[in-house]
Amino acid sequence: MHIFFSVGEPSGDHHAAHLIQELTRRRPGLRISGFGGPAMEERGCHLLFPLTSMAVMGIVAVLPLIWKFYKLVKQAEEYFARHKPDVVVLVDFPGFNWWIARKAKAAGIPVIYYMPPQLWAWGSWRIRRVRKSVDLVLSGLTFETDWYAERGIPVMYVGHPFFDEVADHSLDEGFCREWGPDHSTTVAILPGSRKQEVLRCWPLLLKIIQQLHAKFPHVNFLVANYKETQRQFCQSEYEKLDQPLPVTFFVGKTPEIIEIADCSVMVSGSVSLEMLARRTPFVALYRSSWLTYFIGRMVITCKYWSLPNLIAGRQIMPECFSVGNPQPVIDRVTFEMSQWLQDPASLAAATHELDELRERIHCTGATRRTADVIIGWLEKPMDSTSPAIAA
Repeated sequence: MHIFFSVGEPSGDHHAAHLIQELTRRRPGLRISGFGGPAMEERGCHLLFPLTSMAVMGIVAVLPLIWKFYKLVKQAEEYFARHKPDVVVLVDFPGFNWWIARKAKAAGIPVIYYMPPQLWAWGSWRIRRVRKSVDLVLSGLTFETDWYAERGIPVMYVGHPFFDEVADHSLDEGFCREWGPDHSTTVAILPGSRKQEVLRCWPLLLKIIQQLHAKFPHVNFLVANYKETQRQFCQSEYEKLDQPLPVTFFVGKTPEIIEIADCSVMVSGSVSLEMLARRTPFVALYRSSWLTYFIGRMVITCKYWSLPNLIAGRQIMPECFSVGNPQPVIDRVTFEMSQWLQDPASLAAATHELDELRERIHCTGATRRTADVIIGWLEKPMDSTSPAIAA
């Protein structure tokens, strides 16, 4: 049996890696290939190309990469013709993965979309692409499952793998003891996992840290970088400042930093679900170009961006969007964080909001259920007209 994965986001790389580990544990001879990232490769996936290295957001960032994406789609088409995988599994990254789905269907290969695009939030008109090229959607959120089912899409609720990964991840207790908030208040700073996000948002985050330090000199700031190159950039920019700040940079310690932090400033992303799972209040920061902003205004139909707010249907955690002059959003984030840092009751209330939402949606076993579905599909193909199944 042969499964082809197409994964373009760093978070999707980790979700797919855990799934590959579960699949190969059950079927040791299983062949895994595709586009993805280093975590997948470590679990035995033969990478045709490290697609997660091209993770970008916004039309301005995508345009220079269009020719490369086109060549990768052609590479996948040729690979499907030569090797005929038994199933193609897509993880998020819709702008590219629509084309992979299309080429797989043309080659007669069934397509499963695991962690599907958030069409309910933006571009709902793209549902026709799902109908045309996807055999089954595996959803991580109950309301998302209902949304797809109401539109006649074969869908199953499996739960979100973030909750599995939080439950399974053994925290570095030594790190937590050394950097934990026993003697001081700790703020986590998450600059994002994409290079573009870090370049765009880190200057704003630095100014936010400066403003918060001026008001709360006792607070420590721990920066959770995704890659060493990103840590080097963030630290080099920090070292250009005239003043020393209580800032420390780390790579590979994101779960520990989220766990021990009193609260956080984070760049947009699915890591907001880990904030929810670990009960760490956060302010979500977004920054885009004017072109991306105007296009977004035309296609995005929801009021919120972070997943906890989307799931709750209201803003339980502050969201701050920046385009153009960054100072207003720097001041807004500073204000929101200051409310928590100066008022323990306000911070406790934010934590309680996360607790209540977590109780509603927390569900482990997503990776196991997803493996069940994929292996069942391989061994006994499902009827694509079967109704949605909810947990």
